[in-house]
Amino acid sequence: MAWFRRTKENISPDSQKKDLPDGLWEKCPGCGEILHKKQIEASYYTCNKCSHHFRISADDYIKLLLDEGSFKEMNKKMRSADPLEFADTKRYKDRIEQTIKNTGLFDAIKTGTGAINGTEVAFGCMDFKFIGGSMGSVVGEKIARLADKAVKNRIPLIIVSASGGARMMEGALSLMQMAKTSARLSVLDKEKIPYISIMTDPTTGGTTASYAMLGDVNIAEPKALIGFAGPRVIKQTIGRDLPEGFQKSEFVMEHGFVDMVVHRKDMKSSISQILELMS
Repeated sequence: MAWFRRTKENISPDSQKKDLPDGLWEKCPGCGEILHKKQIEASYYTCNKCSHHFRISADDYIKLLLDEGSFKEMNKKMRSADPLEFADTKRYKDRIEQTIKNTGLFDAIKTGTGAINGTEVAFGCMDFKFIGGSMGSVVGEKIARLADKAVKNRIPLIIVSASGGARMMEGALSLMQMAKTSARLSVLDKEKIPYISIMTDPTTGGTTASYAMLGDVNIAEPKALIGFAGPRVIKQTIGRDLPEGFQKSEFVMEHGFVDMVVHRKDMKSSISQILELMS
């Protein structure tokens, strides 16, 4: 039966199934939609179906929020020491070296000056890729110096937070950053210099308990996890089921801890309007 036979010559190379290059498509964690990377980027790194906000880097936030070419980084190569000689699955010193190599960052925050629609600002943005955006001595020192810069130049301060909390590999030195950053922000308050805090997914632990919640205006992205202890720990502690959406930005706003929940595409214009009102 000749119709079951097919010679090799009759098979066109173009008819072979071609594998898609890795990294071009991504599944939305919110709704399961398969999205092209360029489609996500064009939507400000959000899902255009359910508005899920993907986690993005400090460099991406700088591009989205600041005027093009205006960012001038400060204290770029400041990096953590290892005073406790800490080791878990690997030495902290080795973990720092490897993370610097993998991410191109020297720690979990980028700081500097820039402009938002022409208004000069002191700007800091955390990056979750660097050891979960954890707050160690370098993060605290860079925020303190950024606050000093805002006071010296009398310009508004803006910090974008994305953090799992304090960096416990630095022990008490990490926890001390909560007091140091809070003290510096109190100077801005006395000098009547605006401070806007932007909380992204996640903003938890010592970061939430210090500078992330101390803004003159506290803004959150939609459905961001915001809190101190995690939901599981709280549930185990109080022995009760938690309300639906507990610790999501909308729930936190309803209970008075966040002033605004703003979609990423509207973030720059919203900040600009706030700065105009506060100036």
